[in-house]
This record gives sequence, structure tokens and C-alpha cells, in this order.
Amino acid sequence: MDPAAANSMSIDERQTVGGLSVAPEFYQFVERELLPAIGFKPETFWSGLESLITELTPLNRALLAIRDELQQQIDDWHVAHRGTGWRHDDYVAFLKSIGYLADAGKPFKIETANVDAEIAKIAGPQLVVPVSNARFAINAANARWGSLYDALYGTDVISEENDQQRGGGYNPARGAAVIRYATEFLDRTIPLNGVSHADVNSYGLDRADSGTSFVASLANGETTQLKDPQHFAGFSTDADQYAFLFRNHGLHIEIQVNPDHPVGKDATANVADVILESAITTIQDCEDSVAAVDAEDKVGVYRNWLGLMRCGLEATLQKAGKTITRRPNPDRVYTAPDGAELVLSGRSLLLVRNVGHLMTTDAVLDSAGDEIFEGMLDAVMTTACAMTDRRREGYLPNSRTGSIYIVKPKMHGPQEAALTDQLFSRVEQLFELAPNTIKVGVMDEERRTTVNLPECIRAVKERIVFINTGFLDRTGDEIHTSMQAGSVLPKEAIKKEPWIDAYEDWNVDTGIRCGLPGKAQIGKGMWPMPDEMRQMMGTKQAHPEAGANCAWVPSPTAATLHAMHYHAVNVRSRQATLAKRKLASLDDILTPPLGDVSRLSANEVQAELDNNAQGILGYVVRWIDQGVGCSKVPDIDDVGLMEDRATLRISSQHIANWLLHEVTTEAQVLETFERMAKVVDRQNEGDASYERMSDDFDSSIAFQAACTLVFDGCNQPNGYTEPLLHRYRRQKKAELST
Repeated sequence: MDPAAANSMSIDERQTVGGLSVAPEFYQFVERELLPAIGFKPETFWSGLESLITELTPLNRALLAIRDELQQQIDDWHVAHRGTGWRHDDYVAFLKSIGYLADAGKPFKIETANVDAEIAKIAGPQLVVPVSNARFAINAANARWGSLYDALYGTDVISEENDQQRGGGYNPARGAAVIRYATEFLDRTIPLNGVSHADVNSYGLDRADSGTSFVASLANGETTQLKDPQHFAGFSTDADQYAFLFRNHGLHIEIQVNPDHPVGKDATANVADVILESAITTIQDCEDSVAAVDAEDKVGVYRNWLGLMRCGLEATLQKAGKTITRRPNPDRVYTAPDGAELVLSGRSLLLVRNVGHLMTTDAVLDSAGDEIFEGMLDAVMTTACAMTDRRREGYLPNSRTGSIYIVKPKMHGPQEAALTDQLFSRVEQLFELAPNTIKVGVMDEERRTTVNLPECIRAVKERIVFINTGFLDRTGDEIHTSMQAGSVLPKEAIKKEPWIDAYEDWNVDTGIRCGLPGKAQIGKGMWPMPDEMRQMMGTKQAHPEAGANCAWVPSPTAATLHAMHYHAVNVRSRQATLAKRKLASLDDILTPPLGDVSRLSANEVQAELDNNAQGILGYVVRWIDQGVGCSKVPDIDDVGLMEDRATLRISSQHIANWLLHEVTTEAQVLETFERMAKVVDRQNEGDASYERMSDDFDSSIAFQAACTLVFDGCNQPNGYTEPLLHRYRRQKKAELST
């Protein structure tokens, strides 16, 4: 197409390119922004996209049909055996007979090459953030480094007792408590010979021909050094302060010394702050935390990802009456002990999470006029955007090995993992990238992937860099898979069933046996309460102790705090120990969390319904009315929880299960929704853009969406919420545009 014609094209006109029909806003983004950024010819791009779609769409559709066929066979089996007290061995044999359980192949090790150290070697926190929100995306990228003083001062990790309150201006008593906590961390992590960091009068450098070493001077004039001199990694100086850099378990710690700083002037050794390397990696999310339902939304997602890869994304906001512009942080420059320049990235290594194999998008229609699979478009577009990483100047590249990291969610079994491998190979061919340039992260969040995890890993063994457990989606799939088997337990009781611990251990055991340590991440899920940092600090060390070299946190502050856990635990050593234990029980994993809920009292049933309905409404009303895919939503007790589609999947499937097995009734559920809608309306009174549901239930699209998720929950593919959310969000956008 003539560029002049493209520039004059109406925003309402779809563009025909070969056999494709392309939404105008998407076409213009590709032609004017993306392809010039990577120096790629438009005709090659569009013909390559069409060829890929034509080749892989039938396979994608066939694999989705297999999902439905397997679920129907499982439903039929449970209906046929209802009330018979079926034997577990018979159930497992049945799953093998229908191909749900794949035959195990010979032991193997993954063969992934060219993996960055942040993934292969270093254990640390991982952020997940909606890439559609530029401010959040930039903040997460910049969360590679965080102030420990700020993280402690601003959260409940430090008690507010003994006049240590957070409110108002700077509280010296609270500041002193922060410094004590940070000093104790330094004593545990980079200890000095014979003394505490609290005893230090000043920090300094001992320069010699053989190199520079770190020294600490005491009040009595004596000096001491680190117990392990190898912890010292470098230093930097400027007109205002010294920075001393240390490394432990691969993670960096920076002690900033500044006698003129408001905190440093009164602190021991004039330590103004302790900076921790925090979010080593960040997943920029196009999926669960994003509400992208049409071409317009997808362009916003891709544009932000492109901006991040070029290090040109900016976000402007108002804070304390001032206009602030956020942009990616510069790199950090130090002098190493041997005198060489040491440059460390100022930003997390970024992965991008595509959508799964299920959904389609109107950004592009195929030759039959059908929406193409959104996951295929994501693979092409996020790869193309990431190619600009090699062209940017003034920053270290995102990947020093030239790799592109894509996390792929919601795959069901080895065949679907193989489809992802084939898809990524086709994208590499389109852009003339070397084989396995695109690395894959496999989300172990569907039961058919869990029970076949070794074979799923085998299907992508040359490009895999990540597996993790996602308890929330995994629970939603557990409920839906066993929907006809009986009534599930209350949600809190489900967490205590044997399957969940076996699932968590199985993931780590499988990852270790398949050779992931030293080449890939084994991850754990999200801490859901961003305001409960004291509780997180008391419990989340269990993740590195479980052998996970990354785990999800809800904020940059949480990443800085969680980083301390990786200084306390040597994850590689822990993985070596865990390699010797017995493999987790597959039988436990295949035991559904069912129970005799008839013993629950009427009040207990109602409390469970209230909790579920309030959570569904609190999340859905923002998704549908405001297009917010992930946010901190107050629960029924007004405690803020990070909510996304995974939590919605659990709650909606849980009520659908109880309706199916007559634990509750449609009338009771509807009454609960209407009553909880008033609670959610009250919780959002401070939001000027909020639309109340309880004023008119029949006209509230969000309320209708929430109810449909439950009342039609048994019929949703694998219990997913995306099809209905997309339908109702499009309806809401149409209403807002009139």
C-alpha cells in the first residue's frame, strides 16, 4: 500500500493486505511505528503473518477441540460413577486410556543456550505487571534496585509501637528502627570480622597495587574488613557520596555513605541508605492482568512493550502537586576492585507474557473473515518489538545474550507446548532470527500440564527458561476438571488438601530432574496482600527454601523486601539437596479436593458465598466498566488483595460447582450478588469514575457479567473467564462510545 494512502486512511476503515483484513489502528501502528523501528519490509511482514496464520490455525483449533473432548469424557465418567465410591486407581487408568495422561519418555535434560544470568544463575524476586499501564510498567522495570530504608520505613515490617508511627513527617524513632533492621541484615549477609556494622565509625577503601579492598574503621581507630573479602564487588564516588558495592548469592547490595544527607548525617558511619538489587526479572504482562479486548487495546499493549524495549517509554503523573515523568533508569557504573569499569543494568531483565491458545482478536481477520488467534499475533508482535533491543543506544541491552523471553500461559499438555514451540520457530523464520532465539516460560497452571510436566518440558527443551506454579489458575482448573465429580470443599479447605503441596513439590522436583538449575528459572506464585509486608517477610522465605529461584511479588517495595530472603538462602545449594528427595506423589495431585459439604451449616455456606460473590463483583466491576485488568481490590473484610482473572476463575467456578451439586440455589446466589454489590459500591465510593451497580442491577453490564460468570460457569471452556469478560467489556465500550 502507498504510505500516503495509509496516512490518509480513515480510522473506521479496515485495510485488506493479501488475504488479511486488518483493523486500521493496528495497521497504522505496524506501518508507522513498529516496522520502521526494526527496519523490516511491510510486504514481508504481512505475507509472513498470513502464512503463519494459515499454517497454524487448523492445529490450534484441533488442540482446543481436544480440550473439550477430554473434558466431556471426564464429565461423563464422573456422572456414570456418581454415588459408586469410585476407586482412585480406576480413575487414573481411565485418564491414561483417553490420553489425558501421556506416556512418560526417557529421562532428559533441557538444552537451552544463550540464557542471561538473571534467569540462569541469579535467584531473586520477580515482578508481574500489566504492560498496558505505562507507569506501572516503567516502575516495575526500574525495580531492579530499591531502597531498603524506604521499604522498611513505609511498610508494616517495622512496628508502629513505641512512638514509631509512619504518619506525618519524618519520625526519627522510626528511622532509628529502620537503621537497626538494615544493620542486622548487613551483619547476617556481609558480616565484618569481629564486629557489627553498628560499631563502624566510617567505611573506606584501601588502595594498593594489587587492587582496592573495603575497610571499616571503628571509633577506637582500629580497622577491620569483611569476613569474606569476596563479597566486595566495587565502588563509586561523586561529589556528594560514596557507594560501596557488595555481592552475595549473585545479588548486589549498595551501601550509600553521605554525611550531608538528612538520614546519613545522623546515622552510624553516615550511611544514608542501603540499596538492594531487587526485582532481577520482571514479566511485562499482556494476559491476566490486562483488559485488552479489541484492536485498540492491543495496540496500546504493543506500543508500551515497544517503548520498553527501546528504553523510550515515558509516563507523566502528578505527585504532591508536581508533574513527574517516569522513564527507564540509566545503568549503574562502578569501579571494580581490580580497577576495571563495572556496569550493571539499572533495569530488570524483562520477559513478556503472551496470551494462551484460546482467545481470538479482531485486530486481524483471516481470509475467511474470522478473528485470528490472539496468541499467534502476540508471538509475532512481541518478538518484533523486542528486536529493537539490539538497536537502542545509551543503555545496556535487555538481553546481553540476544535472547527474547516470552512466557506462555494456560497450555494444556505436551501437544500444546509443542504448538508453542512450532509457533515460535515460525516467528523466528519470519524475522530471520537464529533458531531458539525466542525463549519460552511454561506456566504450570493447568492440571493436564502439571501431570504431564516432564513431557511438556521435553516439547520445548531447546528454548525453555522458566516453569512456575500458579496456585490460583491451577485451583480454577482443578475445580472445573472435576466439576461433575462432586461438591468441592470451601476455598480455604482446598488449600489444605494433599494435592496442592504435591503439586508445588512436583513442579520443583520435575524442574530439577529435567536440568533447569543453572539454565532456567523454577518459580513460585504471587504474594497477594501488598499491604501485609510483615506477614510476607515471615512466610515467603519458604519459596527459595522450596528450591524456587524466583517468586512473584506485588510491588517494587515487596521486591526489595523479598530480596532479603534470597540473601538468606542459597537456592542452588537448596536445589542440590532437594534433588535427592523422593519425587512428589502424582496420585495426590490427581485426587480432587472434594468433600461432604452437607455438614456445613447454613451460615458457613452463606459466608462462603458472600466471600466469593464480593470478590467476583469487586474485580469484575473494574474490569468491565474501567478496563482495569489487575488491581488491589478490597475483600469482604476491606483487606486489599491483588486480583486478576485467576482469582476470578476460582470464585466463579466454586459457586458454579455448588450450584450444580445443590449446595446452594440460584435464588440464594442472586440474592447474595445483589447484597454484595451494595458492599462493593460502598467500597468504591471514593472513586469518581466508578459506576454503581446496585442502583439498577438490570442495566449494570458489570453486574450482569459477574452473574453470568457463575450461572454459565459450567459451560465455560476449562472454566476460563476471558470469553465472557471480553464479550461484556466490548459491550461496555460500545455503550461508552455512544
